[in-house]
Amino acid sequence: MTFKIGKVDFGGTKTVVIAEAGVNHLGRMDYAEELIKTAKRAGADIVKFQTYKASKLVVKDAPRFWTWDGEADQDGSQYDSYSRLDSFGEDEYRQLINLCEQYDIEFMSTPFDEDSAKMLVDLGMNGFKVASCDITNIPFLRYLAQFDLPILLSTGASNISEIREAAEAIELAGCSRIGVMQCTLCYPTATKDANLRAITTLKSEFSGYPIGFSDHTLGTLIPSASILLGVTYIEKHYTFDKTLPESADHWLSLDEAELTQLVSDLRVLEGALGSDVKEKKECEEATHKFARRSLVAARDIKKGSIITDEDLTAKRPGNGLAPVMKERFVGLRALMDISTDDKITMDHAD
Repeated sequence: MTFKIGKVDFGGTKTVVIAEAGVNHLGRMDYAEELIKTAKRAGADIVKFQTYKASKLVVKDAPRFWTWDGEADQDGSQYDSYSRLDSFGEDEYRQLINLCEQYDIEFMSTPFDEDSAKMLVDLGMNGFKVASCDITNIPFLRYLAQFDLPILLSTGASNISEIREAAEAIELAGCSRIGVMQCTLCYPTATKDANLRAITTLKSEFSGYPIGFSDHTLGTLIPSASILLGVTYIEKHYTFDKTLPESADHWLSLDEAELTQLVSDLRVLEGALGSDVKEKKECEEATHKFARRSLVAARDIKKGSIITDEDLTAKRPGNGLAPVMKERFVGLRALMDISTDDKITMDHAD
């Protein structure tokens, strides 16, 4: 299945690049505009934010699942971190959408509650990305499905049965345009934990859905490699300045130069993938003709002599009889003199 989120095609031959800006705007619209502008300049197709209110997301003593030296309160909770970055409301998201239109890049934002989802849809968002943490939040998935917009389902820290249950719930609630994304929910993810082979499993288990990769490894190598296993869209955390405070995502995000490199590498690899048909390429015509071997005389052969195995060999170019024809000529009588390196023809023996 293929589908569109706004103007962006999912499941086609071009790998979609999603710049996950999250809350790296730090509650500042000038930072948000810089994220949008530079993500577009780097070649991203979508810039994606996160929409939540800390009070609807976590209880106040929920322990953090990440470590970062830049936390204002090293002993604080998830609530302490998230509440510092949840200031954007409806007016700000309207501005974000307008900025994305201005810079010609698709807007998305991950909602973490029903009110946020409704607000984003009312503002004109064209598809959902569901965070890995909500893959078992079936009532929320059913709520999102009622809008009948494409849903990208991240699968960090989950197993196949949980993914299948989530996808089935979405479909039964009326939404069939679903994408499934391989993800490891570690910040950052060590390369040994990226588990790219799981992409093959997801392609098999969810063959009707375009498969993507939400990546938390450092750098661009692992997401670039993922398209060799069949993903058609990639999400990477993005910032315009890795040294900014407040958000723990800055330091592990790609910056503009890295995102530019990722997009460039993906475009090169897309071309290299070619098709699943194994056949001679146009560029191989000369090598096909001149680098292969033909059956030739290994030494002078006199007319009337019986051709032996030692009389024949295979040498370039390959525009004569194939070497496998050697068995056809051994034991036959030469009908004419044949000089060393002469290409053997059907007229040479009988």
